[in-house]
Amino acid sequence: MTVRIPASCAIYAFSSLHPPAAAVLPGARVVFETRDCFSDRIQSEDDSFFMVGWENINPATGPLAVEGAEPGDTLVVAVEKIAVGPQGTMIAVPGFGALAHLISREETRIIPIAGGKARFGPVELTMEPMVGVMGTQPGHEPVPCGTPGPHGGNLDTRFIREGATVYLPVYVSGGGLAMGDLHALMGDGEVVVCGLEVPGEVTVTVDVIKGRQEAGPVVSYGDAWYVLASAPTLDQASQQAVEQAVSFVMARTGLSLNHAAMLLSL
Repeated sequence: MTVRIPASCAIYAFSSLHPPAAAVLPGARVVFETRDCFSDRIQSEDDSFFMVGWENINPATGPLAVEGAEPGDTLVVAVEKIAVGPQGTMIAVPGFGALAHLISREETRIIPIAGGKARFGPVELTMEPMVGVMGTQPGHEPVPCGTPGPHGGNLDTRFIREGATVYLPVYVSGGGLAMGDLHALMGDGEVVVCGLEVPGEVTVTVDVIKGRQEAGPVVSYGDAWYVLASAPTLDQASQQAVEQAVSFVMARTGLSLNHAAMLLSL
């Protein structure tokens, strides 16, 4: 049986205060219906980013409780299918993004999607749908859905796509999985603080690894493993990622710290 969680079960922070929208056993298939990162409030090129309101940015659908998941475990989320809506939204806003100092006027673009293609003016692009926000409920104060951290959150990692498996730490009973912020396309970074933002739905299978907790999100896709780390500075995040990667290898191979570090250097 497949459990479906509607987009109306939207949260704007990962918090243990949110009651579960649904509860399932390990091995269950779940469909998360999602709004876009603007809460579906931008529908035309006349609509402004500022009409959305910061309190309505980056909704995630959930939370989902997985029975048997307890603090110290790992939640396993296998992404089976991502379906997106018929159009996507992009914005450019003065003061935001990598070109904040160069963008002088606000602009909204509505980009049609059909047949697996997105048309950006004369350019036709093949869709590569991915999940921007995915995480579990933290065991401390709430974390806005727009903020990444050890629990997951706004990861914006293009490898969280069909065929990927995401490993998330469990901090509270049930895990409290939620996700949203789908993109029909996104590069390795958001130059204008967004990708091709779309509503849609994500079909996943959930499971639990008992007695082992990752230090932060880990993604398996293809023949690669990706360790995700977030920190106030790039240097801190890089150091954190290396330490998490060494711990990840040590836990699965039995290698010593020195040997795991050597292996990661190859």
